[in-house]
Amino acid sequence: MIPIYAQEHDFSKFSVLAVDDIPLNLLLVEKMLSRFNFKFRKATNGQLALDAVAQEKPDLILLDLMMPGIDGFEVIRRLRANPETADIQIVILSALTSNEDIIKGFDVGANDFIMKPIIMEKLLTCVVTHLQLAEAKKTQA
Repeated sequence: MIPIYAQEHDFSKFSVLAVDDIPLNLLLVEKMLSRFNFKFRKATNGQLALDAVAQEKPDLILLDLMMPGIDGFEVIRRLRANPETADIQIVILSALTSNEDIIKGFDVGANDFIMKPIIMEKLLTCVVTHLQLAEAKKTQA
């Protein structure tokens, strides 16, 4: 179900990057969000995510934390340290659900945190909200 406030909104101008080392999780997120018609890209690790952002800055990143090599926390740190990418909306999607992990996620610069398993309605509402925030930031600039 698409949130009522999003049903009349055109999301085709937005790009979303989903990052997870488990391809099935990426497929699930893509399927859940397919109704929005935005540009959807995927990366399977932290380095590929940073490379994808360098090629084309997304409006929103859906980011897993537990990945081999560069983990999600480090991806956020690097993106926030770069003035070119510091304003990207970042939503963590993670099975790490301890208070320490959630607080650490926000401390390094995440905009939101969704615990796995992902509930479709929560993901849809979160994505719509953060894309609208990204759009508002662009119009203020």
